[in-house]
Amino acid sequence: MEALLSQFTFLSDQALRDKNFDPSAMEDLVKLFEIDSYKAWAATELENEEQAKQPEITVQEAEEYLDSVMETAMDEFRRFEEEMERDSRDELDAAEEARRMGNLMEKVATIASKLYTEASMKSAFKGLSTNKVHPS
Repeated sequence: MEALLSQFTFLSDQALRDKNFDPSAMEDLVKLFEIDSYKAWAATELENEEQAKQPEITVQEAEEYLDSVMETAMDEFRRFEEEMERDSRDELDAAEEARRMGNLMEKVATIASKLYTEASMKSAFKGLSTNKVHPS
């Protein structure tokens, strides 16, 4: 760009001093200015695109990291949930077994009580039939 400005200054001075100056030389220089401006614009545009790509890449990497972390967290949650369900089933099975055992013990106690009552009654009738008096 500096070379073009220097050339423009030279041609401007020449145009002022030389009556036979050819204006097409100035037109050619203006075209060179246009080309140089276009190149600078294209380079700036390319640089802007490159600068825009970096944040996009960073965002993509952040999204991938977030997806990875979320997937890990969900896997951990699923394992925790499965473990809690297993523990709940085990506790439910243990509670059900304790309930069955309690019911069985209640039946055994009821039967034992009935047998004890029957045995006591038999003993009492036996004592009455032999005319023995109970010491109490």
